[in-house]
Order: sequence, then structure tokens, then C-alpha cells
Amino acid sequence: MDLSRALRIQPREMVAFVGGGGKTTAMFRLADELVGQGKRVVTTTTTRIFASQIDLAPFHLIHSSPQSAPQLLESLQQKLAVHPHILVIGEPDHGTGKAFGVEPETVEAMAALPEADAILNEADGSRMRPFKAPAEHEPVVPKGTTLLVPVVGVEALGSRLTEQYVHRAERVAELAGVRIGVEVTPEMVAAVLAHPQGGLKGLLPGTRPVPLINKVESEEQLASARELAHHLLAHRQVDAVVIGAVRRPDPVTEVRGRTAAVVLAAGASTRFGTPKQLLPWQGDTLLGRAVDTALASQADPVLVVLGYQAEACTAALGKREVQAVVNQDWTQGQSSSVQAGLAALPANVSAAVFLLVDQPGITPEVVNALITRHQTTLAPVIWPEYHGQRGNPVLFDRATFPQLMRLSYDTGGRVLLHAYAELAERVAVSTPEVLIDIDTPDDYARANS
Repeated sequence: MDLSRALRIQPREMVAFVGGGGKTTAMFRLADELVGQGKRVVTTTTTRIFASQIDLAPFHLIHSSPQSAPQLLESLQQKLAVHPHILVIGEPDHGTGKAFGVEPETVEAMAALPEADAILNEADGSRMRPFKAPAEHEPVVPKGTTLLVPVVGVEALGSRLTEQYVHRAERVAELAGVRIGVEVTPEMVAAVLAHPQGGLKGLLPGTRPVPLINKVESEEQLASARELAHHLLAHRQVDAVVIGAVRRPDPVTEVRGRTAAVVLAAGASTRFGTPKQLLPWQGDTLLGRAVDTALASQADPVLVVLGYQAEACTAALGKREVQAVVNQDWTQGQSSSVQAGLAALPANVSAAVFLLVDQPGITPEVVNALITRHQTTLAPVIWPEYHGQRGNPVLFDRATFPQLMRLSYDTGGRVLLHAYAELAERVAVSTPEVLIDIDTPDDYARANS
């Protein structure tokens, strides 16, 4: 997966890279991808950048002082018409081998230029260490930043918390509540990256924080990165976690986010003649079966949309740790239940799997297979297939949520399945139950036999 897709880059994005472990390389990799998509990109820094790294950009401009900002902006407008990627830096400091940064007000002014489709900013330094904590004076995150990317190199895990491996080790120890010299663990790194005085320092209202775990090359490193991502996602302000190695041709291995399960159980089952949600099933009910499947999967959170006989259904749920959502408009069809479920989801959910209450043969493994495919593709729609036939449940990426909210009547998400057929991912499964639902008493008798 490309870095731009993994970070969900939007039009007019303003990105700040912070931390250690390859953020400069990540910034220039993202710039190259965006240029390849026909966009015009400005890379810059509000700290310092090694002079040797200037050559990573095909063209650069030197910003000598705040007073020269009007001339810089005019030149930038003209040059972007010829050079789709321009690096803007301050004057070189020959004594340190670095170039000075650009003041944040000038970066904000560059972001306002209509010629610039994206602004990518390196907002702090790390002295080439894979892991760090910021100093008092950093990061310098300009107003209007829409995406904050705290970067860490996976090789920090398992090292010792000393200055040899960690920049500002004492500050890391303070933020994580540990001693100097101990082993760097996923819990420690997550505590610092998600700390308001650590990786999220400078986070502005409305800015999405998406940590990047970089330099993941081996299966062992991937396992460590996944554990780190798990701990990061325990912090609700973290939007998602990107895992990969930005120097590789295919830089992103997977994106870890939060996938919700939404169990649709609001209908009156008119064709069946009695509410299917409450039908007995192996010592429980069909509703209980569907909810237990969701709870046993990787999905989190789990929501249940109720409507007809909501009180009886709530009682049938017992003490299960789910969020019950009552759809007052359940008579308007399945689309209203889909929308009730979406409206109740937290804003930091990356995708949602919709389970039907009348498919007791669905297993947690089927749900997990959809989630795993989404982590490696971020496809807008993912469904299971048995011998080439599309089944349920279906996963929808959050990019489709606005379209789902505009559906009407009893269409569910079928319209989007057709609209995204070319971009959809199919997961082959060995269980025909993805094709089987209970519509009639005969179906129920066969399924329960």
C-alpha cells in the first residue's frame, strides 16, 4: 500500500512529521507519491534539516528571513507551475551542516496558496535516533495542520533507554513513568507517542494523529509493531497506526485502526411471521448468536441496532458488553438501521462490519478475515465469497459512511456494493453459511436441524 493511501491524504492536506526513525524519508516519500498523482507539493521544515537531505528534493528555495516572505510566496507560486515538488528551507548553517527552518507563519501562508495541493513539514529533530521525546521548544506545528504523523523506528523496541538509542532518554523515562536504562517496550513507546507532551505535543483541534511505525522488515518486527499499534489504539485520540518501511517500493504493510461491528436487528420479520431476533438458537437466540459472533471477533466496538420489540431484545442481550442503539424509524427499512448504527459510532472508527441477525452460520473467523483484508488494502468495501458468490457480512470503510447516510428505504448497502464493485476486495471463504440467511420458517427448520 502507498503511504498516501495509508495516511488517507485529503485535498489541501497540511502534514506535520514529528519523532524519529525516518521522518525525513517518510516526508519525501509521501511527496513523491503525491507528485505521481499529479499534485503539486511543498516540503519544508520548521526545525532544521541536514544540508545533505536537500538533494532529496528536485528543486528548492531558500527563505532568508521573515521579511522576505512575500517574495518567497511569489516565487513559490511561479516555480510550482514548473516544478511540482519544491523544498523550502532557511539559510544553510555551514557550521552545523544543517539548514535553518521556516517560521510557522510562512508555512501557513504557503498552505493558503492555491497552487500548493499539499504542505509537508518536518516539525522537529531527532539526531538520527529511532525514538525520542520532544524538548520544550518543539515541535513547531503551524496552525492549519490537518495531519500529525509521529514516527518511530521499530528497531527502538528491545533497545535500552539510553541516549545511545533514544533522543532525550530522560524525558522519555519521565513521560512513560520508567527508569533510565530499562528495555524499551511497546507499552513505553505507546505511552510516549500518545502523550500530550510526547508524540501528540502540538496537536491542534481538528488534526488527525496517525503514528507511523517505520523500518518494519521482518516477521519478528511486524509482530512487535502490531503489539505497539495495539497499545497505541488504546489511546482514543489516536486515529490509526501505519506499519511499514518507507524506503521499500511498497512502503506500507498494513494500517491498524478500529473496526466496529454493527448487528442489524431492528426489523419486524414480516415475511417470517414473528421477530427472528428472538427465535431460539442453540440455547440462546438468533440475536444472542449474532452478538456473540461479533464479540468473539477482532471488532471493537460492537453495536446492536434494535427497533421492533426493542425491550424484549434488550432483555435477550443480558449482560453482554455491547452498545444497544434503538432505531425509532425502523419501519423505514434497513437503511435507517444502517444509519442509526453509523450515527452512534465513535469518530475514530476506521470501518464497520454489518452483521445480519438471521445468519447464525457466520463465524468470528469470517469477520476477522474481512478486518485483516481491510488492514492491508483500506478498500472501500470488502465482502466474503463462497465459490465466487458474494455473501454477508460486508465491511464498509469509513470513506463510504457519508454515502451510506444518504441511502433510503430497504436498500441497506447494496447500492454501494455495485458502485464500488471495481474497487471492492473479495475474501474467499470455505463456509457456505455466508450465503445462507433465514427468511422463512422452512429456512429456520433446515438451519436448526
